[in-house]
Amino acid sequence: MTTPAPLRATDFTVAGADGTPTPLRQFAGKVLLIVNVASRCGFTPQYAGLQALHQEFAPHGFSVLAFPCNQFGRQEPGSDADIAEFCALNYQISFPVFRKIDVNGPGADPLYRWLRQQKGGLLTDAIKWNFTKFLIGRDGQVLRRDAPPTAPEKLRGPIAQALA
Repeated sequence: MTTPAPLRATDFTVAGADGTPTPLRQFAGKVLLIVNVASRCGFTPQYAGLQALHQEFAPHGFSVLAFPCNQFGRQEPGSDADIAEFCALNYQISFPVFRKIDVNGPGADPLYRWLRQQKGGLLTDAIKWNFTKFLIGRDGQVLRRDAPPTAPEKLRGPIAQALA
């Protein structure tokens, strides 16, 4: 009897900002940084660092994937269209920003349930706040999880290593 292949981040389908089902397999073979984001959070300025990483490493097979979430202090109250406009106007975001999701609880998006199972937090696998970051290798597996205070530029080395 053969053991089934492990799930990969690229095995999931998520909703694009417009609600269109978006298979993450289109990112197969790339290094990904998956981040739950919010536009009214103390960490919101990290969008600039995420965009800088995306611009620097995208030509080498890297992408940031942003998932807005309103579960922490109601810091992402806007519609998906409001979020897209905020990202474009304030941070000139060129990486994908998907539909707003839950990352914890019974309504958590399946991708985030899987991410949390792969790399738990300090005490539990729950996401503690916005801007938790998951670095995904080219094989679709989680390489590391970083807490919200971790500045995107601190991930430059790990991203370069994953791309090597």
